[in-house]
Amino acid sequence: MMLPISFKQFYHAIIATLLLLPLNATAAVILQYHHVSDTLPKVTSISASDFEQHLLYLKNNQFDVISLPELITALQEKKRLSDKTVAITFDDGFKNNYEQAAPLLEKYQFPYTIFVNPKLIDENVQQIISWEQLRVLVNKGATIANHSMSHDYLHHKHPGESNADWLARIRADILTSEQRIADETGHNFKYLAYPYGEFNLELQKLVEEIGFIGFGQHSGAITHTNDFTRLPRYPASGNYSDISTLTTKLDSLAFPLSKKIMIDSVTSELKPSITLHFSELDFTPNQFQCFISGGNSADLIWSEDNKSVTVRALKPLRKGRTRYNCTAPSKRKNGRYYWFSQPWVVVAEQNN
Repeated sequence: MMLPISFKQFYHAIIATLLLLPLNATAAVILQYHHVSDTLPKVTSISASDFEQHLLYLKNNQFDVISLPELITALQEKKRLSDKTVAITFDDGFKNNYEQAAPLLEKYQFPYTIFVNPKLIDENVQQIISWEQLRVLVNKGATIANHSMSHDYLHHKHPGESNADWLARIRADILTSEQRIADETGHNFKYLAYPYGEFNLELQKLVEEIGFIGFGQHSGAITHTNDFTRLPRYPASGNYSDISTLTTKLDSLAFPLSKKIMIDSVTSELKPSITLHFSELDFTPNQFQCFISGGNSADLIWSEDNKSVTVRALKPLRKGRTRYNCTAPSKRKNGRYYWFSQPWVVVAEQNN
């Protein structure tokens, strides 16, 4: 005979159930590719066989591969997502996306997004996909989104250009590109993948002002607390295509941040710093590590309550693109890591 459960037992049962719910249940990973080719430069390419290996891994390990619009909407509305949610994206819109990638994605019935440059399509630039091919892919479920008109560095000013003129030019570039995509494909999602993954704070503010969402090429998982003008994506081509290392990234978690990151990623500072404020700690602070390329190391300064940490390079950064990649093992999700990446573009003299 089953005895009636007491309120205290019921209360503890509910708490136990809640503790078992996945952390970052609104979190996901976005993968970023360029070429799917066996012959083009390996730095931005993945072979068709390796690409299929990625897709097969996603299928065999029960990842929930959803479209980018479905993912973004869920994050904005703070809806629960599968604990293994992934979106697939391509930058630049190469013909091999149509010839090599699309048939494999169709085979596995995975949705995907291609970020394109309308001016390069209009000019029939070699290796760039055509509008007709994009319309074929749209009819099969692909999403087409904005990568600027011609893949210029959006944060660069022209010689003698005022800040106001630069902002007006970039606004026109983004909006014109979006209109061309809408005219040719019917898609108007207001997603912008920054060319080269580079953006500064003023560009982010412009993107927010005109109602767009910005995507970078820095790594990390995403959740609803992310800044939607600088969403990370894991590069999965070239040196990053190795499935043995990609699996760790696919299982990564987004650090729950309590404050928006208001920092300029384009800087003339040689030892720039960034402070992360955590809304919860599912990791041990002394296991939090940050890695900097070029043999550099990070200085970590924790607040007294361990709710925030300031990360700064110990040695001057080299000029150009670099990143701080910060990770920490989850205490509640054995074998999984929180991951955050801060991209930097170090310039001799700040040009923003």
